[in-house]
Amino acid sequence: AWRDNVFVERLWRSVKYEEVYLRAYESLSEARASIARYRAFYNERRPHASLDGRTPDEAYIGAKETAMAA
Repeated sequence: AWRDNVFVERLWRSVKYEEVYLRAYESLSEARASIARYRAFYNERRPHASLDGRTPDEAYIGAKETAMAA
């Protein structure tokens, strides 16, 4: 069902439109490095509307650290 893949499809759409389609990679290793940088940006610095303006790290890892401290 489409509901099963909606989050992964949304992630790949962001990766393609915000990273891959804007670059002309010279090699596979350059593409991997650039996509890895984008992934770090996406998780650590890019605010997400669906997470109330928080990053995924703030929403998920921060919540785990808070729960574990309690």
